[in-house]
This record gives sequence, structure tokens and C-alpha cells, in this order.
Amino acid sequence: MQAESINAPPQPDPRRWKTLALLGTAFFMVILDSTIVLTAIPSMQGDLGFTVAGVQWVLTAYALTFAGLMLFFGRMADLLGRRRVFMVGLALFILSSIMCGAAWSAEVLVAARSVQGMSAAIMAPTALSIVIATFSDSAERNRALGIWGGLGGIGATAGLLLGGLITDTLGWEWIFFLNVPVGVVILALCPVLLRESRERAAGRKFDFVGAITITVAPLLMAYAVIQAPESGWGSATTIGLLAGALAVLALFVLVEARSAAPLVPLRIFRNRTLVGGNLLMLVVGLAVDGMLFPLTLYAQQVLQYTALQFGLMSAVMTVMSVVGALAGQALVARLGLRPTAIGGMLLIGAGCLLLVPVSVNGSFTSDMLWGLLVFGPGMGASFVAAQIAALTDVPEQESGLAAGLVDTLFHIGSALGIATVTSVAIAVARVTVTETGVPAGSLGALNDGLRAAFGVAAVFAALGLVAALFILTRNRAAKVADDTAAAEPVAIGAEPAGKGEHA
Repeated sequence: MQAESINAPPQPDPRRWKTLALLGTAFFMVILDSTIVLTAIPSMQGDLGFTVAGVQWVLTAYALTFAGLMLFFGRMADLLGRRRVFMVGLALFILSSIMCGAAWSAEVLVAARSVQGMSAAIMAPTALSIVIATFSDSAERNRALGIWGGLGGIGATAGLLLGGLITDTLGWEWIFFLNVPVGVVILALCPVLLRESRERAAGRKFDFVGAITITVAPLLMAYAVIQAPESGWGSATTIGLLAGALAVLALFVLVEARSAAPLVPLRIFRNRTLVGGNLLMLVVGLAVDGMLFPLTLYAQQVLQYTALQFGLMSAVMTVMSVVGALAGQALVARLGLRPTAIGGMLLIGAGCLLLVPVSVNGSFTSDMLWGLLVFGPGMGASFVAAQIAALTDVPEQESGLAAGLVDTLFHIGSALGIATVTSVAIAVARVTVTETGVPAGSLGALNDGLRAAFGVAAVFAALGLVAALFILTRNRAAKVADDTAAAEPVAIGAEPAGKGEHA
């Protein structure tokens, strides 16, 4: 029997696809929780006494803590052990879900959502970095990342369907309580399916100042946008908050440049494909949640559909996002990142524009259907392209950082997108009341505001098109296509048999 060559490449982990399935379920749950509350927003408003401006904090509190702390916890996972940190985050996610479901006031729910966002900030980048460390073959890794990106797009829309079903049958509290049994099962399987991995470093230093500044900057920016309709876009308060956000962001860059153990080493931005993928993911967050928030208000408050009816109607977008994710994987392999990203953003923008003419006396088929049919595949394809671009050529020792960075940009975009479209909708509705004399809070004024919000989401998509055109370079896109060409697209959630795979 011949001895095995010492230069033979390492054998792939036989549990790698099961690992992907387990972590993908956790990631799907995290992404789902960022959108599942959208359908339940009107019910929460009625039960807990939220205003339109106040209820968006249920979404932005989660998104901002998620985004602001993700880089820090991604770095902690690299140093302390990815499986260990992931399990801690999952346990906190289970506890915070119980807190959200048991909330007895608006303030308690927002606080609990902030804690839930922090736990998601631990789980998401850690899970993705485990995936990157588990798949050593570049073609299989890109295949896994394509599935991962597809799960993000599907989770972002499936939350609308599941949220409507759960809210109408069990009550909005159960959109949080149902996380508990799923989370407990995943937690029990972690020691069985996940192997421990970490960065080999002599010292373990944490960039606390960097973590604080990257959390405070988007929080100040979101608050500035949210309060702008009250104090005025040109007021000293709004300008001061925006200037403060930029100053804190500049301080973050300065700290990272001088830190011995930076949260985000600035050298990582020399990878232009990584930069392009992250910018694209930021804009996807702006456009996706910037469209979904006014969509649920239009369907449930203007057209008076129930949460369940709206959830069922949104299923068309969920199905089309699956189509877009699968097509995105195939297009990245055959055409590269840039064409896939361009096509995805064009579809997102077109879907938003198709929603701009919505009317008070409209219906699902005449006002919503075509926009959702076009928007869905664009979202799925854009998630896949941005995810692969942001994680291309990232060394394993920085996988937690890269995973945290791409998720951070998405959720910062999500928070700012919701804040921006809410602010614009409120401002336009007030103009309608002033110019036409209709009562404040009338459906006509609300509808005008929501139409403007859809238009703003289309502008966000145009910014994504610019990122796709001028940031994602052809040479790197071609490299990704070459690496991925060996892998045929697989259905989301499928477990393909690979070399060394055991039953």
C-alpha cells in the first residue's frame, strides 16, 4: 500500500454540506427576523400604540445594532473561536426572541429588538466565516456562497408571507416565539456538525473604539433622517446630526489607520471587487427595505388587506427571488459578476418604478403584481452577485471580518433605507394635506407619501447600478466565473453529493 503524498491537498470536510444546511438555517432565521415584522407592523401599532414614525424603530433598532456590532463580533469570532462565539450568539438570540414576544409596551419591544439585533450581529458573520473556512475548494466555496446569498434574498421576502400567516392566525408575538424551538434545535446540533476554527494569532486585541464609532455613526445618520420631517431638512438639528455622523465616521477611519489591531484593516479595501460587492450590498439594503416598508403600509393601510392576505400576495415576490438567486448563480459562472449585478439592479429599479403609480382605489393585480414580479428576481440575483463579490479572494484568517463587513453594509443600508423612505413619505403626506386641504391621516395623503417612497427606492437602485458599472471590475469577475464554472447551480437548500461526502 503506497504512502499518501505529504503534498496532497487536504481532504474536504465530509460534513461540509450538512454544515452549510445548519448554518444556512440559522442565517435564514436571522434575515427572516429583519423582515418578518414588516407584515405585523399595523398589528403592533394597534396593540402597543406606535406612531408611523415610531413603529419604524422596531425595524431600525434591529438593523442598526445588527450592523454596528457585526464587525466587532466577526473579529471576536476569528480570534476566540467561530463555533464558540456562534453558539453564544444563538443562545442570546433565543432569549431576546422571548423578550420581543413578551413585550408589553412600545419601548420594551424596541429595546428587545436592539438586543436581538446584537445577537444577530454575533451569529451572521460568524456563521458565514465558518462556511468559508469549511469549504477549501474555490469552486465549491463559490457554490456555497451563491446558495448563501440566495438564502438572504429569499429570507428577505419569505418574512412577508410567514409574518402575515403567523400574525393573522397566532398573533404578532409568535413571529418571535417561533424562533425559540428552531434555535434550540440548531444549538443542539452545533457540537455535532460544526468544527472549531480560529485565527492563529499571538495576541488577542479588540478594537473597542472602532466598534463604538462604527455603531454610533449610522445611528446618528438614521436619527437625523427620521426627525427631519419634524425639524426640517435644513434645520440646525438635522445638519448638526448629519455632520456629527460624518465626524464619527471620519474618526473611525482615523482610528483604524492607527490601531495596532484594527477592527477593519484599511488594506482590505485594495480589493476592488470586495469594495464593489460591499457597496452593492449597501444599496441592495437601501432599495429592498426601502421598498418593502412602504409596500406593507400600502397593502394593509391603504388597500385594507389583512396581514395574511398581504403575506400570500407577497409569495409571488418570494418565488421570483428564488428564480433570481438560481439564475444569478448560473450567470456569475457564465458571464461574471458585473453583468449579473447590472441585471439585478435594473430589475430592482424597474420593480420600484412599477409601484410608483399605486392608487387609493387600486388592487393587488392592477397596482402591485407586476412590480413584485419584476422586483423579486432582481433582488435574488443582486444578493448572489454582491455576496460573491464581497467575499472573493478573502483569506481564511480574515473571513470573519469580510463576512461581518458585507452584512454590516447591508443592514446599514436597510436601516437608512427605511428611515429615508419613512421621512420622505411623512413629508410628502404633509404637503398633500397643506395643498389640498384633505384631513391629516387621510388615505389620499398617505398614498401620496408612499408613492414618493417607492420613487426614492428606485433612486437607490440607480445608485446600485452605478456601483455595478464602475466598481466591479471585469478581470476579477472573470476570475470568479472561472472558479465557479465547475459547479452547476443547485436548488436552494439542496445537499449535493461531493467528493468525500458520506450519507
